[in-house]
Amino acid sequence: YIAPLSQLPPHLRYRPSPSTGHTVVLGIEGSANKVAVGILSYDPSAQTYQTLSNPRKTYIAPKGCGFLPKETAWHHQRHVVALVRCALREAYPGQTRPEDNLSAIAFTLGPGMGGPLRSCAVAARTLSLMWNVPLISVNHCIAHIEMGRVATSASDPVVLYVSGGNTQVIAYSDGRYRIFGETIDIAVGNCLDRFARAVGLSNDPSPGYNIELEARKHGEEGVGPLKFVELPYVVKGMDVSFSGLLTFVEDLVRKQKSRGGTEVKSGKKRRRDNNGGNNCVHDANDINSNNNRDNFTVADLCYSLQETIFAMLVEITERTMAHCGQNSVLIVGGVGCNLRLQQMMADMVRDRGGTLCAMDHRYCIDNGAMIAQAGIFGLQYGSEDMRIKMEETRCTQRFRTDQVEVVWRPRTRGSHA
Repeated sequence: YIAPLSQLPPHLRYRPSPSTGHTVVLGIEGSANKVAVGILSYDPSAQTYQTLSNPRKTYIAPKGCGFLPKETAWHHQRHVVALVRCALREAYPGQTRPEDNLSAIAFTLGPGMGGPLRSCAVAARTLSLMWNVPLISVNHCIAHIEMGRVATSASDPVVLYVSGGNTQVIAYSDGRYRIFGETIDIAVGNCLDRFARAVGLSNDPSPGYNIELEARKHGEEGVGPLKFVELPYVVKGMDVSFSGLLTFVEDLVRKQKSRGGTEVKSGKKRRRDNNGGNNCVHDANDINSNNNRDNFTVADLCYSLQETIFAMLVEITERTMAHCGQNSVLIVGGVGCNLRLQQMMADMVRDRGGTLCAMDHRYCIDNGAMIAQAGIFGLQYGSEDMRIKMEETRCTQRFRTDQVEVVWRPRTRGSHA
């Protein structure tokens, strides 16, 4: 239930669009290597939310490198103004002053990288002052969850949040999203990115997607089954660990290179022979032979890494479902686009008689619409914490999911609280 504007305290009221009467929020996201602007509208007569526009730009680091805060911040500063203009034109084509429709500006307060966060916060502050609309601060993790709930119509799921900076299993209880399990070191997306650099995969369009493409070669015609390389499987109660697994894989790659190196080419494996002569070609089907049992392709490692990591994530998600008594799972975050992760999770959920709620890259990957979605909830339900004053708009790199009071959901205590 969304209370009428008249029932909100005066300092929490806002201005609906004068032309349509809709509540419209522009969201700005820039916590990592993507800068995005989304515009979201709420129609009070139909009681529905609609994404009007959602453009974004991605900073792609050179091959073998990660994205650094300074260069990423410069990228966001170069593109954010053009993205705001693009979003407004797409949302309100033909209008000379589309910004007059806005009820508020939402931006990512954290968590994320300091330089990129500050760059987008400056843009949000400037637009708020220019257009005389309030600012709404948004927790990046909460934005992923709320965008997923709206996009998939999932009312009360267990949430697996997997991205470059976060790995958490979450369920709602008593006014907050509670973290039941998480990584104790690096995030799953960070593990995938660093693995891709170790084996020489490109960052374009993203390291994780290129790993997925390599892993899909398993069973392809002309390639055959890939070799499964046994990797450390580290689940500690409800938590997971990826740093040791990554170190193990990096060590495997270094040892392989020291023996002459491997490369993937048309499903074949190329390795310099022991006598230093021309490259010998070994078919991928021969990798389990005695002579080649220690050899593997990049595709073998990508396949093995995905199977191992995703099995760990499925295990702690299933444990959370059992503990909370829930029968649905929502996957959010950039890694949530991975079709193999979705398939493995769907198999587990189906065995439990439940349903999987998953999305594609439009809403899994960081985007402006998700910031607008969480922002519009905070605006409509009168969140004192999210309706932020200009002098309080300091970004934070550490902002946990369970720090936010979720005022737009019923404050009920589940049996798992």
